[in-house]
Amino acid sequence: MSRRKTGRDIDGMLLLDKSPGMSSNGAVQRVKRLFQANKIGHTGSLDPIATGLLPLCLGEATKLSGFLLNTDKRYYVRVRLGRTTTTADIEGDTVDENPVPVFDESDLDAVLQRFRGETDQVPPMYSALKQGGQRLYDLARKGVEVPREPRKVIIYELCLLEFGANYLDLEVHCSKGTYIRSLAVDIGESLGCGGHVEQLRRLAVGKFDLGQAVPLSRLEALSDEERMSLLLPLSAIADELPLLNLPDELAFFLRRGQAVFVPKLAVGGLLRLFTNEGAFLGIGEVTDAGMVAPRRLVRESATSGQRCA
Repeated sequence: MSRRKTGRDIDGMLLLDKSPGMSSNGAVQRVKRLFQANKIGHTGSLDPIATGLLPLCLGEATKLSGFLLNTDKRYYVRVRLGRTTTTADIEGDTVDENPVPVFDESDLDAVLQRFRGETDQVPPMYSALKQGGQRLYDLARKGVEVPREPRKVIIYELCLLEFGANYLDLEVHCSKGTYIRSLAVDIGESLGCGGHVEQLRRLAVGKFDLGQAVPLSRLEALSDEERMSLLLPLSAIADELPLLNLPDELAFFLRRGQAVFVPKLAVGGLLRLFTNEGAFLGIGEVTDAGMVAPRRLVRESATSGQRCA
């Protein structure tokens, strides 16, 4: 027997400014109750100590959440030097403590330069990655440490904002899959004193930035109508993709899982698909044969009132 729905079918994306001390899943559940939504999920978790931008997808928007998971991110981080911890952040137990050498700005920039561009990064043990069917953080809590394969990540920008006797304030623009805690540990190691994350704030996810986000406290104070007005349309998730309008007859076949031929198609790769009337269809992809195939489509009723800008 299927489970009876207890909430509302709400489709859209909410940009939340997560507060410290709350897990990403905890934030999801709080927002789900506020909206009385049937379905909701986040697009890449933030550690409990972290604050900042947490895009939440409601209803049909969850089908498109992977496009935000795979985009670049921007963070502010304070790296506390001279101490390493079990979790690579302020919540962990102390593993080692060392005196912090005296640095000037040129010394620090020379170290930071090593991490700019494409680099290999070893994920931390306290992460949600799975190995042998188990989450790494579950193994770490049991005192088990396992080898982790390095992964290619890209640090597009690594800017020194401020520094003191035992801390660095950095802004990081990085590719998907980058662990800021691992970056802090690696920088501390390169400086010869160790380090861990003391503060972390996510500033941007792709084209969305923190200035567009709403804190939970404000969300809770709003009326239902005011909360609903904060939801971004489904198409906003894929705004950076090229746009293609399809006539009704092609949209009909595409919705049924069939690739369609579009004459004089001048773009390739992933596409944002709309009908000629401006209703959002979802994400398509140009095939090697020059057809447009459905990649991730949304329910037709979910786009009522949502039009192409």
